[in-house]
Order: sequence, then structure tokens, then C-alpha cells
Amino acid sequence: MLTLPNDRLSTAAILPACLPEDGVGRIIGALAHALPAIAARLAAGKLPGDPAALVGNNESGDAQKALDVGAHDHILAEMHGCGVRHMLSEEAEAVETIDPNGAWDIAIDPIDGSGSIGIGAPLGMLFVIYPTGPADFARKGSEAVAAGYASFGHSLDFGYTTGEGVQIATFDGQDFRMAARDVTLKPTTSSIAYNASNERHWSPGLQAWARDLRAGKDGPRGRDFNMRWLAAAVGELHRILLKGGAFLYPADRRPGYEGGRLRLAYEAVPIALLIEAAGGRATDGTRRILDLVPATPHENVALVFGATDEVDTIARYIAQET
Repeated sequence: MLTLPNDRLSTAAILPACLPEDGVGRIIGALAHALPAIAARLAAGKLPGDPAALVGNNESGDAQKALDVGAHDHILAEMHGCGVRHMLSEEAEAVETIDPNGAWDIAIDPIDGSGSIGIGAPLGMLFVIYPTGPADFARKGSEAVAAGYASFGHSLDFGYTTGEGVQIATFDGQDFRMAARDVTLKPTTSSIAYNASNERHWSPGLQAWARDLRAGKDGPRGRDFNMRWLAAAVGELHRILLKGGAFLYPADRRPGYEGGRLRLAYEAVPIALLIEAAGGRATDGTRRILDLVPATPHENVALVFGATDEVDTIARYIAQET
């Protein structure tokens, strides 16, 4: 590995020493243990075979790629022996029962952003842990006890919360070592992430928000904004936790998008838990994500998250529609 002039031997604590010594800590540790193998396969690209090869469709009709299915199976295997009763995954239509006597349930998106496999763009994993309950995961996100994510980027990073603060660790080739402790978000931001090509399908209030945003210091907002779009919610989450910002993927008028596009149980809820633990806000535009109960395990939802002031500003623009 190249050594930079300011490099030094890291003495940061390793992840296992920082996790709770209970069932939740055991699950978080097992998920982190699963990640280096996935990252290594990503790094190999197409040499052993194409990780983006289509191998089927998931419950929502999205094309499943080889990496989606491989990561699902890999993580499912890691969950055996961890006290997990139910596992809901984006890559399986039915909720899987791992241990009928398990004390915990987990909802997971094994590979978020799989549309970007093979081009070097950010990919990741999202998960949320609950005390065991209904197998259909019909419960509020506020009942969860932990959530986390992985970011497969320039480095392999793993962030998690057990309710108070967000901790982020980086893999050093042998261990995950703590890289950021008790991450907090600033309430204001000038960095916004959304897919501008969809604006024409948005509601009038959101279109007005976008127009005022683009007008910058010459408009009613009185300041300029930076626009970003990584096309992976977990990539935006990682960036916003480290650098600040706000993200939105709202519902719109297109067929199939009326209720939003991200999955409530295993995308929006873990993101919301992490963002709130860092002092931010996460809503569907007006309602707190963690107060919502999915009607079906794979239900879609609109998602707005990040700096509290901007999330609240978006809600005000939406409220002006009525």
C-alpha cells in the first residue's frame, strides 16, 4: 500500500470492542464480518464473472443482479447462530425464518444502488434490527433497537446506531477500526441531492421548492445551493453523515411512483434511524418516517432526509399546496 507523508499507524479501537455485549451487538458484528468478502468480490469486477449479470426479478419487479442475490445469500448465512428469528430482504419475496426461537428480527437491503455495479459509483447495504415481532414487519420504525449501513466506495465503511449517536468504522484490511464517533448533522445545508430529471412529475409545492432552490441568491432563498445525485440512497446517507446535506426522492405522478419508490422497511427506516440519531430529520415529505407502519413488507415510500432546516422547508412548500 502507498504510504503518504502524513500516514501513521492507526491506534483507533476495533469495532468488536465498541459494540454492545448483547444479542444486538452480536448481529451488528456478524453483519460487519460479512462485508469484506462482498467488497473483495466487487473489487474483482468482471474478471471472475459479471456481478451485474441479470439473474431474476425481486418482489417489486426490479431486475436482480448476480451481486444482489449473492450478497443476500452470504448475509443470510452470517445470520445463522445470531438469534435472528425473521429476516426481511429486498431480494426475497417471503420473510425468512432463520431461528424459530430467535429474539430478534432484521430487515435488510443487501446491496443498495445495484444499478451502479461495475462503474465505481457508491454501493452499500442497509439494515435495521427489531425485537422479534410480527413476521410481516408491520411495526413502526421507532420500535427498532439498532440500524446501520455499509458503504463500498474508496474505502469499506460501516456505520451504525444503537439509538444514541452514529458510529462509523473503516476496514483497514484486517479489522474495522473506529473512524468517526457520535456523528452529528448541522441543521442547515447548501448541498441538496435529488434527481432533477423527475421534477416535471412532482407536485406543485415541490416544483416551487426546486425553482426557488435553483434561483439561489437571486431568489427567495437568498443563497446558492450545490446539487448532487449519486443514484444510491446509501451513498447519499454516507456523504450526508460525513459532510452534511439533504436528500429527497419524493412521490410523483408517474405510474408506480405515486407512493414513492424506496422501500419503507429496509431502506427508509434504517436511514431514518441513523439520521435522527445524528440529529437530523427523515420524513415522507410531511410525516416522520419512524411513525409509519408498512402495509406490506415491501411497501414503497417517499423519502426526505438530512439537515433539519431543509427537511422542514420542504414540508412547508408541500403544505402550501392545500
